[in-house]
Amino acid sequence: MLRTKNPLLYIGLTATVLLSAAPLYFMLVMASRTTDEIVSLPPPLSLGGRLFPNLDEVFANPDVLFGRALVNSLLVATVATVCVVVTSSLAGFAFAKLRFKGRNILLLFVIGTMMVPVQLGLIPLYMLMTKLGLNGGLESVTLPFVVAGFGVFMMRQFAQQAIPDEMIEAARVDGASTFRIFFSIVFPALRPAAAVLGLLTFMERWNDFLWPYLTLDSEHPTVQVALSRLSSGYYSDQSLIMAGTFIGTLPLVVVFIVFGRQIIGGIMEGGLKA
Repeated sequence: MLRTKNPLLYIGLTATVLLSAAPLYFMLVMASRTTDEIVSLPPPLSLGGRLFPNLDEVFANPDVLFGRALVNSLLVATVATVCVVVTSSLAGFAFAKLRFKGRNILLLFVIGTMMVPVQLGLIPLYMLMTKLGLNGGLESVTLPFVVAGFGVFMMRQFAQQAIPDEMIEAARVDGASTFRIFFSIVFPALRPAAAVLGLLTFMERWNDFLWPYLTLDSEHPTVQVALSRLSSGYYSDQSLIMAGTFIGTLPLVVVFIVFGRQIIGGIMEGGLKA
């Protein structure tokens, strides 16, 4: 491992960390104050004493259902993440290492789905969910996102470089089936890329607002929909909005802390292979 004692490097890294953490800290400061204190000049820079009372008001609001929204978002994001990682890994392995008729055409079709703006699919997707009777429930914000074209392409690129063809051929000679090869050889090699894809998918589903806002009913909000309810109305309490936003951001921070080493390792390994 290369080591350096250049003080400018440490100064730059420290400044980067502080600038990156500043929005989270300022959000926490605003969540612990009253609205009058937030809009005062100069703005407060230290923590106040209203954090837990503000959080109590957010969770007690019957029109927001913030506690239920947290559970719903966690459920939707987790299910979608697991499904995307599994389906993308299987499809990426197939496109990278298996030979079958129409492989290139299918891959071009998958890549083509990435070029269609999400907004163009909202109306037909809403009509489809209505036909299936799924509008209003969490199924409508989960099922359309269990497969991702970006994930398939990403895992295909990684599998093509990370897994030697000779290893797969040796496993076939030993009598291993395709699924045995995938679960015993391929998926362990894809784990760094799967961690990165999982983080990106979890963040995307957790932060999604437009589609849940259109399709979910009032009894099944997600975090972003609940936050929009906090900010709606003639008068918006900025301290409550900041308190809700802070709680809604914490799961993303926890996910990154828990899986940070694998995620960074996957990014670095992908960069080295490129």
